[in-house]
Amino acid sequence: MAKIFYQEDCNLSLLEGKTIAVIGYGSQGHAHALNLKESGCDVIVGLYEGSRSWDKAVKQGFDVYTAAEAAKKADIIMILINDEKQAQLYKESIEPNLEAGNMLMFAHGFAIHFGQIVPPKDVDVVMIAPKGPGHTVRSEYQAGKGVPCLIAVHQDATGKAWDRGLAYALGIGGARAGVLETTFKTETETDLFGEQAVLCGGVCALMQAGYETLVEAGYDPRNAYFECIHEMKLIVDLIYQSGFAGMRYSISNTAEYGDYITGPKLVTEETKKTMKKILSDIQDGTFAKDWLTENAIGAPHFRAMRAKAAAHPAEEIGKELRKLYSWSEEGKLIEN
Repeated sequence: MAKIFYQEDCNLSLLEGKTIAVIGYGSQGHAHALNLKESGCDVIVGLYEGSRSWDKAVKQGFDVYTAAEAAKKADIIMILINDEKQAQLYKESIEPNLEAGNMLMFAHGFAIHFGQIVPPKDVDVVMIAPKGPGHTVRSEYQAGKGVPCLIAVHQDATGKAWDRGLAYALGIGGARAGVLETTFKTETETDLFGEQAVLCGGVCALMQAGYETLVEAGYDPRNAYFECIHEMKLIVDLIYQSGFAGMRYSISNTAEYGDYITGPKLVTEETKKTMKKILSDIQDGTFAKDWLTENAIGAPHFRAMRAKAAAHPAEEIGKELRKLYSWSEEGKLIEN
C-alpha cells in the first residue's frame, strides 16, 4: 500500500532561501501562490505578457514576471497552466532558464507521462496534485485545513526531491489532510479516466439523459431539472461526507430500493466494457495524441462540442431555476 504523509513528515524549512515561481495564476495557480506566501515562502508569479491575471496577482502582493524571467529567478518552478499549452511554454520559456539542482513541479502528470516535456537529468521533477479545485485548495487553507494531495517523484537529481516536494505540499496546506504517494503514470491515467468515465463525461451524460427522458415523456422541464440535475449535488455531498452507506442511510427506503434494482440496469457489463476501452485509450496514449492533435489544428471539434453542449435545453432551464437559489452573485463561476 502506498504511504500517506502528514504534517509531521514534512519540513517547511527546506523551502527557506528558495524562490518558488508559480507559472499561471488561474484556479490552481492563485491558490498555490497565496497559500505558499502565507506559509512564509518566497513566491513569484510567471505569466505571459498581456495576461488578464497580471494585475490581479500584483494586487494580491506578488512580483509578476514573464514565465521566462520567473523561471530564471526561481529555484522551484511549478507549472500550473493547461496541459495542452505546457510543452510550448516549457520549450520557449523554462528549459533555457533551468539550472542544475532546480526543482520542476507539476500538479498533473500529463506532460511528463506522455513525453511532451523531457527535463534535463540534473533537475528534480516532482508532482504535487491537490485532489480538489483551486478555490477549495484556497478556502480550506484559509479555514486552517487542507485538501489531500498526491505526491510523485519522476526524477530525483538532488537526493532531496521527496523532502522538498513534501515541504511544498505542507506549504499549500495539503499535508494537513494527507499526501498520498503515487507515480506520474498512475496519477495521469486514473485522473483522465475518472474525469472521462465518471466525474465529467459519465455524470453529465447521465444527468442529461435523465432530463431528456422525462421531458420527452411530457413532464415539465423544470421538474426534470430538479429531479435529474439539481439534486445530484445533494446526493454527492452525502457520499463525500459518509460514503455510499451514509448516503443510503440518509435517503428514503423507497429511494434505496430503487438504487439497488435500477443501478445495475443502467451500468451494465456493456458499460464496463466501454469503460475498459476508455481506460485502454488513455493508457496507450490514444487520447493524449487525439487531444494534442486537436489543439495543434486550433481545436475546431472541441469548440463545436463546447457550443453544442452549451445549447442543451437543460442549460436554459437551469439558468431560470438557479435564480431561485440563495447563492450570492459573488459565488458564481460564470455569468448567466
